[in-house]
Amino acid sequence: MIPTLTTARLTLRAPVMADFPAYREFVTSDRTRFMGGPHGAATAWNWFCNDSAQWSLLDMGALIITLEGHPIGQVAVCHGPIFPEPELGWFLFAGSEGHGYAFEAATAMRDWAFGPRGLPTLVSYVHADNLASARLARRIGGVIDPKADTPAGMTTDAYRHRRAA
Repeated sequence: MIPTLTTARLTLRAPVMADFPAYREFVTSDRTRFMGGPHGAATAWNWFCNDSAQWSLLDMGALIITLEGHPIGQVAVCHGPIFPEPELGWFLFAGSEGHGYAFEAATAMRDWAFGPRGLPTLVSYVHADNLASARLARRIGGVIDPKADTPAGMTTDAYRHRRAA
């Protein structure tokens, strides 16, 4: 079952087809430069489907971050062949930065992963030049784990998140 999570300002809900245009715009833009992009529309579709399908396959996946019903980004706990271990990731669509939305959403998703999902640890794979995401990873408790495996072909730091004792 795909959870719906809420914060003080946001709703994190299952992706729906109406979210794809904003998702595609993000993936095909320079905003994915730290994710090997910009990418084409086919990659956007593949990622969107992968992030959605993980719910039925792995009991984890992506949630769309919404503000007053409008999609503003994505937060996810993903795994499978792409990621060596469960990864807490996030991104915001253009114009949504600087309001604390990514912090709110990532904190809620982390708490869901450690609480109802029962994971003992997560990593966030962050490109070394992505200073904003690195700050956020640290702000939500991540610490660089030099021993963590990283996805094949990606130059990233792995920020380890551990469940509180």
